[in-house]
Amino acid sequence: MVNIIWASLIFIAIIYSLITGNISTINNGILTHAKSGFNLILEMLPLIVLWTGIMKIAETSGLLEKFSKLLNPILSKLFPSIRKDHKALGYIASNIAANMLGLGSAATPFGLKAMEELQKDNPKKDTASDAMITFLVLNTAGVTLIPTTVIALRIMHGSLNPTEIIITSILATTISSISGLLLDHHIRKRAKK
Repeated sequence: MVNIIWASLIFIAIIYSLITGNISTINNGILTHAKSGFNLILEMLPLIVLWTGIMKIAETSGLLEKFSKLLNPILSKLFPSIRKDHKALGYIASNIAANMLGLGSAATPFGLKAMEELQKDNPKKDTASDAMITFLVLNTAGVTLIPTTVIALRIMHGSLNPTEIIITSILATTISSISGLLLDHHIRKRAKK
């Protein structure tokens, strides 16, 4: 669906530029922004590779499993339908750890594995389970202690104080996480009545 929306917006922009005679603006925009997008990828790639590697080392060394056990009391309250020894809880904890460090790219593989494990226990394969929805809310609004990726972007673009966003980031993500989880709990409670 999103692909259709983006394709439609691009098509409308091209038609509008043809009608108004501004086709050179579209051409310049495509060439300029394609180059800046490619440069951004090249600048961010080392950071993503580094943190993905660190997360892989943490996973292999058992550090993520220890973190998972530390989070287990909280996760068992958030995900009451999941067994305490379920493999998905380890992936969820790993995803939370990566998100807390502001490493959305490194968190994605753990999130996908968690959803895959949750889907195995899902009785309705075409509908998300309560645990899947709660995980999605938690993943989307997750608390970020150190927004590493954003700090790196700010450094790359010449920010005078790239770390000044840490406090506001913690506040914003904490509020969004609590709000999202409360709303998820409220909706689930209402649906059971």
